[in-house]
Amino acid sequence: MPEAGDLTRRPDRRHNGGVSEDIDELSDVDVLGDPDVLGDEWSRRTFNLRQDPLARKTGIAPVATLVSQRDVDPERVGVLHVHGFVDYFFHSHLARPLADAGYQLYGLDLRDCGRSYRPGRPIHSIDSLSRYTEEIDRAVREIARVHGRVVVVGHSTGGLTAALWADARPYLVARGVLAAVVLNSPWLDLRGSWALKNLGSRAVGALGRVAPGVVVTHLAEHYGRALHRSGGGEWDYDLAWKSYDRPPVTAGFVRTVHRAQLRVAQGLDVSCPVLVLASAASGPGDHTHDRLVTSDCVLDVDDMERLAPRIGPDVTFRQIEGGAHDLALSPEPARDRYLAEVIDFLDTRVSRTSPSRA
Repeated sequence: MPEAGDLTRRPDRRHNGGVSEDIDELSDVDVLGDPDVLGDEWSRRTFNLRQDPLARKTGIAPVATLVSQRDVDPERVGVLHVHGFVDYFFHSHLARPLADAGYQLYGLDLRDCGRSYRPGRPIHSIDSLSRYTEEIDRAVREIARVHGRVVVVGHSTGGLTAALWADARPYLVARGVLAAVVLNSPWLDLRGSWALKNLGSRAVGALGRVAPGVVVTHLAEHYGRALHRSGGGEWDYDLAWKSYDRPPVTAGFVRTVHRAQLRVAQGLDVSCPVLVLASAASGPGDHTHDRLVTSDCVLDVDDMERLAPRIGPDVTFRQIEGGAHDLALSPEPARDRYLAEVIDFLDTRVSRTSPSRA
């Protein structure tokens, strides 16, 4: 039986004459238009989400946060940014070039991440990527009400989540709401040897079933330290929300990610145009070196190239020379190349004609 928020397809809801009740049934009793940490030009709205297992355990309900610019042009196509693991939306530098090209940027902080963290609930904790279905649905509905068309951009774990979400929402493509999906270094497979990907993932998966909270590893600090201004990098994000201090990785998290990756390996059917972008090279992430932010030191770009065609029938794969794991945070000129690829793809593949508002 599918679990709550399952990302599997539901054919009985594909042609219901409108956006599925997965989106339309949700309450609008939310906090609207609060000032945001990005500054006066930005605001945030908080979505109250349904009870999840953590809420039943802690008594604290989950929320998600949609971040938007105060200056919104309905004639632009909406672009929703979905972050990865131990991350949040702070990519305001993308807003101006996207706006100049005719696209309006929004950011979504998923439950228990960034702005959506609530004391008493573990930060960046998730038992299934399908839990994020609810907040992505909510955000897409709100953006579509204004702009008609929506592009979903997912980074790393957010890219994996976005791919499965889009596969489960063909009716949004059919209605013209979901215009395209862009995946920025998506986490499509575990990194490492065949033995680690197969035997190791089975062992951790078994552990994740019975003891999901057991810490099996920690994220290496070197890439995050190289990004952040305190380590000589370019970006001054909030280290409480995007820590490089060896964040723990639990067996339950590895299990849910690997289960999602197996779905990709079996083949998805995302029916809108998909752009998958990766760095031109992978690099080691377990020590400091001079290519930490000019190669992907978190994931294997060969995995992305190999698995990208399994996402759908219309997938374009591009590599960015000198790109970091988060291509949007790459040093120049790689960052400009990344943006140019995204904008060129959208200009070519996304219609400017808006459907009826969601």
